[in-house]
Parts: sequence; C-alpha cells; structure tokens
Amino acid sequence: MNPYPILARLFPTRPAPTKPQRIVLVLPCCIGDVVLATATLQALRRGYPDAHITWAVGSWSKPAIEHHNLLDAVLDTGKEALPVRGLWRFVRQLREGRYDLMVSLVRSPLMSVAALLSGIPHRAGLDSAGRGFGYTIRASIDPDQPRHEADIYLDVARALGLDTEGCRANVPVHEQDRQRVKARLGEITDYLVLNPAGGRNPGMTMDAKRYPPQSLAALGDRLAKRLNAAIILIGGPGDEALVQATRDALHTPSRAFVGELSFGEIVALAHDARLYVGNDTGLTHLAAAAGAKTVMILGPSDPARYAPFALDAIALWKPTILHRRGVASGTPDAWDWSRDGISVDDAEAQIVKWLKS
Repeated sequence: MNPYPILARLFPTRPAPTKPQRIVLVLPCCIGDVVLATATLQALRRGYPDAHITWAVGSWSKPAIEHHNLLDAVLDTGKEALPVRGLWRFVRQLREGRYDLMVSLVRSPLMSVAALLSGIPHRAGLDSAGRGFGYTIRASIDPDQPRHEADIYLDVARALGLDTEGCRANVPVHEQDRQRVKARLGEITDYLVLNPAGGRNPGMTMDAKRYPPQSLAALGDRLAKRLNAAIILIGGPGDEALVQATRDALHTPSRAFVGELSFGEIVALAHDARLYVGNDTGLTHLAAAAGAKTVMILGPSDPARYAPFALDAIALWKPTILHRRGVASGTPDAWDWSRDGISVDDAEAQIVKWLKS
C-alpha cells in the first residue's frame, strides 16, 4: 500500500504567492539534472524579477551553476546526491534562509519531509505518486510516462502560474574563461571537442552510457576531417585511462585536458568549438546549455527523457527497448553497444545532415 496519498490528504495545499521575496530552488544532484533545471530557473527569474533566488545544490554539481547570472546565491547541501544523512542540517539551512517560497524539483519523499520541517510558508514541488505530500503547491507527474526531465521540472513553474514558453537550459559564458582557454590552446583555433566520459555521479554509476572509445575516436576522425579541425579531448578526475584509450585510437592530432579545466573553462571551450560530441552526461548538457553546437550520443538512456534541452543540439540514438522509468531503473539487461547502440556510420550520417540543415 502506498502511504503517500494518505499523507497528502493530511497536509493542505494553498494558492501560490504573488510576489515572493526570497526563493530557494532545490535540486542537489546531479550535474546533468542541475543544468536541465536552469530552464526552471529562467522561468522563476522571469516571473519574479525582483526576488532573491538561492539554489540549494550539492557540492558535486555546484560548480555548474554557482556563477550563473540569474542566481543571487548558492546553498551547498553537501557531497551526497540528496542531503538525507544530514537532513536536520539541511532543514536548519532552510530555516536560516528565511525563504518565503521553496521550489523543489526532487521526487524523494524525504524532501517532502524536509519541506514540512523547513517552516517555509509556500512550498512548490513535484508530486510523483503522492511523494509531494510536503508541498503546498503540487505538480502531479506520472512516473510511467516518458517525458523530458527539463519539461517535468518546468511543471513546478507552471503550477506556480509562471510563463515557461521558450525556457531552455542555459549557462553563461564568461569572457575571462574564454581568454584562459585560448591561452591554453595556443595556436589551435579550429577544433572539435570529444568527451568519452560520463555515467558516474554521487547518485548513480552507469558506465554503459559511454560510447566505446574506439567508436568515438573513429567518429572524431571523420568529423575532424570534414571540419578541417583538431581534436580536443576532455574528462574529469579519474577519466585518464578512458581519455587515453580514445586518444590512442585517433589518427587526428589531439590535445587532452583531464581534470585540468574548471566548469567555466569547459563551458568556454565548448562554446568556441566547431562541434562538441559527448555521451549522455552532465558536461554534454553543460555544453549545450552554453550554446555550443552539441552532439549527444545516447545508448541505454532515452532521448525523450534526457536529450539536451537546447536549440543547437542533436541527440543520436538507435531505438531500443529501455526501462519505462528511465535510468533510475538501471542498465537494461545484456546491453551491448555493438548490437544495441548507434553505429559510427549512422552517427556520422546524422551529424553531417544536421550540420548542413
């Protein structure tokens, strides 16, 4: 028996506030989700232009948005995907913020509990199968209906009566980061970015998301030849072997930056590239949100849910049977890129067609 609908009846809803002064947007994890949620941040800023907006975000994802021009402050919720172990600490942080509106994009019932204990008078959040019992404004969603994550997040803004038309994932590109990247690249001006990493964050490990290094290298060589561009490989700490395997398979001259660039520098690097190619991972979402011409290669994750939420981006995917509730259900049994994933030939053809359009 699902107890959450019963709890929902115990706690009343109320109309949305008209002019909240202090707003806390809650989505701690993970980088890709946080980047997708910047569309909701855009709707909040548009709807409440004079409000002070804080983002409660985890340490892992914080660098992706801490310098966002639509934010006033960032509240670090810690290293965990959700502040569960430190629930009372998180509740205390919310109380100390003296917010009058909480906007939660978290489906967990524990976040509903934190909302109830926070003392915040208006609490808007996702209500998946009754888990949003702690919110006074509830955006009901069907967990079995495949929808884009960013659009689901925007349901909370819609529940507040806000205009979400045209809202997309967005991150600013700072000139100082562009200059630092140019200095690192030296004489390289025409380049494409390859990111072979992804699939790991505090909330999940799914290495099957990674396009095989040999396939990514073959695709990179073909695209570099078409674009007459060098190749820049990027990765985070711990991705050294993966990046090296991709680099070893390349025939095109390349440079690699592994764990060396700040998030702002990655944004700048992607923004100024001829093309960015990466897996379904946070950095690919970050590149797309920065306005980079972005290619996302998806395998055991559904583009209907996880494709870039940006205008100048394309998602490549070979249709296959996946779990109906997305990556939260894990990797499909016996997943195999050579059988189930998109081929290098098909990926190249779709990219070339897109670039010509």
